[in-house]
Amino acid sequence: MAGRENKDTKSRAGGRPAEKGRADKAKTGAEAENKKRGDKKQAGAGKKSHKLRNFLIILLLIIALMGAGLYMAVSSAYDKMNYKEIEAFSDLPMQEDGVINILLIGNDSRQNGEDGRSDAMILLSVSTRTKSIYMTSLLRDMYVDIPGYKGNRLNAAYSYGGAELLMETVRQNLGISINRYVLVNFEAFANLVDSVGGIELELTKEEIEYVNGYLVEYNMLLGRPQGTDNMDASAGGLVHLNGAQALAYSRNRYIGTDFGRTERQRKVLTAVFGKLPKAVLTNFNGLTDGLLPNLTTNLTKDECFRLTLMAPKLLTYDMASDNIPQPGTYKNATIRGMSVLEVDFEANRGYLRQRLYGE
Repeated sequence: MAGRENKDTKSRAGGRPAEKGRADKAKTGAEAENKKRGDKKQAGAGKKSHKLRNFLIILLLIIALMGAGLYMAVSSAYDKMNYKEIEAFSDLPMQEDGVINILLIGNDSRQNGEDGRSDAMILLSVSTRTKSIYMTSLLRDMYVDIPGYKGNRLNAAYSYGGAELLMETVRQNLGISINRYVLVNFEAFANLVDSVGGIELELTKEEIEYVNGYLVEYNMLLGRPQGTDNMDASAGGLVHLNGAQALAYSRNRYIGTDFGRTERQRKVLTAVFGKLPKAVLTNFNGLTDGLLPNLTTNLTKDECFRLTLMAPKLLTYDMASDNIPQPGTYKNATIRGMSVLEVDFEANRGYLRQRLYGE
């Protein structure tokens, strides 16, 4: 018995090295396989990383090329405009406190120039703080303090010192920082409407009669036969207006005084802005050729490019319009024989700050 036990013990002892060898070999094989798989996984990850890097490089190149192409398009369009630097505003930024304020000045010049009166003054404000675009008409009969001159109607500031004095006057009386302006004349306004294919607005029969009346002067100035673009005075309601008709509609101050006239101007511009994105894609040359040569501004080329890059975001902004002075903040008065609006400027400054800056 003892002999068998010793034999069995030896047999089992003698078998352990063989089993250990097989186990070590299996372990070594598994480690090798795992290493092989790991190497493949790492190689795959490297390839993915390389592909991602290449994709990002290509994407950046495409964006750069698109940006370069867009800049060239903006540059070409900008060269058609009339740039006029105003030294006092050159070092001041286009945007302050999250708001871009641009004074739109419509003068009654029949030529491409800065002569004539400021027939329309609209503060165009792009507020990144309230995510809104505001058009605020500044009534020309407001009695204001004009730097370097006696008090007078607001539109007198433009007559005295052009866009520079007008911006400074608005800044001083309304407490709004305005460093940029765009000046358009009669022809630019009409061409802008035509370039978007005209607009549709609700007009009363009385308004249509006045449109025809203002067209008499417009046709005479442009040497067109009288009766050109006259509208059917019996067809009140939703009507289509071309550029000349929209201009005539905007100039009417006999219905609703100057408050009614400025409201009509904002209605036209709101309708135009609504059709502008499509016109940029379908009639870019017509838009730029008809509008830009009749436009003067102190916006730089780089600033125009920045505004262009903002366009997709601005399409998501709310658009609103109003006028200054606000109801209940003015009274009619006669000063030095002039019929003017005496304005509570403190109340209107507060209104603008709340509206544009959300304060």
